[in-house]
Amino acid sequence: MGVTKERQEHLRGIVLNLPDSPGCYQYLDETGTIIYVGKAKRLKRRVSSYFNKEQQTRKTQLLVSKIHDIKYVVVPTEADALLLENNLIKRYKPRYNVLLKDDKTYPSIAVTNEPFPRIFKTRQRTIPGATYYGPYSHVPTMYALLDLCRKLYQPRTCRLALTPEGIAEGRFKVCLDFHLHNCPGPCAGHQSQEEYLKNIAACREILKGNTAEVARQMKAEMQQLASELRFEEAQAVKERYVLIETFQARSEVVSSVMHNIDVFSIESDSQTAYINFLHIANGCINQAFTFEYRKRLDESDAELLALGIVEMRERYPNNAHEVIVPFAIDLPIDGVCQTIPQRGEKKKLLELSQLNVKQYRFDRLKQAEKLNPEQKQVRLMKEIQGALNLPKLPYHIELFDNSNIQGTDAVAGCVVFEKLKPAKKLYRRYIIRTVNGPDDYASMQEVVRRRYTRMIEEGTPLPDLIIADGGRGQMEVIHRVTAGELGLDIPIAGLAKDDRHRTHELLYGFPPSTVGLKADSALFRLLTRMQDEVHRYAISFHREKRSKRQTASVLDSVKGIGEKTKTLLLKEFGSVKRVMSASSEQIEQLLGTTRGRKIYENLHSGQAE
Repeated sequence: MGVTKERQEHLRGIVLNLPDSPGCYQYLDETGTIIYVGKAKRLKRRVSSYFNKEQQTRKTQLLVSKIHDIKYVVVPTEADALLLENNLIKRYKPRYNVLLKDDKTYPSIAVTNEPFPRIFKTRQRTIPGATYYGPYSHVPTMYALLDLCRKLYQPRTCRLALTPEGIAEGRFKVCLDFHLHNCPGPCAGHQSQEEYLKNIAACREILKGNTAEVARQMKAEMQQLASELRFEEAQAVKERYVLIETFQARSEVVSSVMHNIDVFSIESDSQTAYINFLHIANGCINQAFTFEYRKRLDESDAELLALGIVEMRERYPNNAHEVIVPFAIDLPIDGVCQTIPQRGEKKKLLELSQLNVKQYRFDRLKQAEKLNPEQKQVRLMKEIQGALNLPKLPYHIELFDNSNIQGTDAVAGCVVFEKLKPAKKLYRRYIIRTVNGPDDYASMQEVVRRRYTRMIEEGTPLPDLIIADGGRGQMEVIHRVTAGELGLDIPIAGLAKDDRHRTHELLYGFPPSTVGLKADSALFRLLTRMQDEVHRYAISFHREKRSKRQTASVLDSVKGIGEKTKTLLLKEFGSVKRVMSASSEQIEQLLGTTRGRKIYENLHSGQAE
């Protein structure tokens, strides 16, 4: 009954990285068999609820104890999730969905094959010769369609076995609906079979979603009646025309003409390719699967996608004659055409498949990083190594930045990142000693020289990469010191900022050149955070130094008076002026005879440090 710790961590990693999007989720047992399929408006919230022990029922506990893996499909809307759930349950018949089978059979609208067809809702498709529209996951939509058909054309609601012969013989009588003007009374010959069948044909078009054609016919009829001065009849048609013009409904995930179509999309990186497969039947998604290939060579996406299509058609045999793909491929399957949609319903299906494969790839990476926190750092270090063509992984990175106001209180900071994490114990602050005025280049030169001269003397391991918080000028100054003066071969990069003081580009090499990085990539965000950290560190030291200077007094320059002694003197006498005017006996009484006399002499002799 219990869940092992290893399995619990595996499931937790999946749940934590689920999207907050509509979709269907599938629970698999230890053999890989789907044991439960559910729908959700927000996948992460719904799936998480199963693992909340406080809210678990006995039935839920039993289900959770059998879960070994979780798969899911992202869809655009909750209605699509409902239809997809129903299709998946019918296909896989999961063990723990047995009780939901009847509840999850969505209703349809049936049009019987009779001399006078009936239109009604049903959950069972067992009537011979009948035409079914739906299923409708949104029941109010179905009722709205039925209500529209009844208001426009008033099909009969009775179950009488009407035939032209029986009507001619007078076997049937009108019911209450006739007297309430809800039925034209075809059972008693008040409406001809031809007119009735014409109305049923119009209802079929409405149920198919072809309301535009029905509206066009109504408009033409209305204009014809008006031209014949039959205004009352024209007004009745107009009322029906306005009603149908304001109504729009769809019963399928995609258009009902979409039948027996496969959709494939691919996402890849340097090591892995992810392929998503969707099968469309009768306008609904009834199969959805995402799998991955581990790259052994430099296979192209086109090659891998063709291989994936063959694999899926062998695993899930079907006779689909059309395959929707994002780009042209060499498809070695006879009788199958490929489509690269640019717009319309097929384009929407391709975008849905791409959404699923991107989300799957993202979740796989996040899940792996959750299980192995260092994996993300290693991946990003490899990206840095590849982008800058470094000889080894940059485990140890140092960044420098200056801070001053018109040359006053000039300081610098050095921050250290080990495995891309801040190593705050290795941070260092520097007071600029040899530079007068606002010369950032000279200040950077001094700090770098002091930093690496000392590291060489102490035998401390040098960094794998130096990053300057600045552009070409800062990089050249650092290179002049490290390579020119100290003879060190340390790779140097720079993070240039734009006019708004935001990280703009990554520079590398001599002469420095721009390294192309996407602004929304994880690596660019990491470098931005590193730049923000060194800037924060340098400016905080500058503000601290400036604050001390602004609060300094004459006591700070007197030999023998430190911070504690200054505080004690000011507390006792209240101000610097009173300290200076205090007698030797008063100071000796406070600080002791020997120390007090010495400080009294230093105060009045002006001996400073």
